[in-house]
Amino acid sequence: MSLFKKIVSKLTNQPETEEKQSLERLGDSLKNADLDYKFAQLFTHSGGFFNYCADEAEALQTLNQILKIEGANNIFCWDKELQNFLNVLKTDYTSELQHSNNAAFITCEYLIAFDGRIMLSANNILHYHSSKLPEKIVIMANVSQIVNNLNDAMGKIKRNGNIKNLTSISGGQNKLDATAPNNKLFLLLLED
Repeated sequence: MSLFKKIVSKLTNQPETEEKQSLERLGDSLKNADLDYKFAQLFTHSGGFFNYCADEAEALQTLNQILKIEGANNIFCWDKELQNFLNVLKTDYTSELQHSNNAAFITCEYLIAFDGRIMLSANNILHYHSSKLPEKIVIMANVSQIVNNLNDAMGKIKRNGNIKNLTSISGGQNKLDATAPNNKLFLLLLED
């Protein structure tokens, strides 16, 4: 794309066609890379904030920093294990989604290396539609949850039983809600 077209597209706030294709090109260039590396690259390329944590203590520190920097002080978190992290940090949370929640702290089903997306289900967000989640979402996952592609994730889901309300999200381009384009997605990836 010529320099003139780039300037015009920035001024008119139109997406560059090169930006749309760059995720696909990056994915192609990483096709032989390790799954965790590929996922991290594509997730951050799509606007997500990737945080590798060697253990739970490091995850707790990172979570504390994210919550402070983002000003998140009223968290939606229904998972008992994750609530323990918030209890240690003395952070207010609700186990039911409320309009006053300014962040969510949740788990996920799988991390899709093919395109850097995160698969969620009712196990992670209860009966709520993903578009109802707060604009700041912190997800805790394990390295073992990384799968190559959506087919691998769906195969594992079929083997594990009936999981309801599947959806997927990714970085700043997560399209959770077209009216709220400023969603921020943070991932705390723990070593198993």
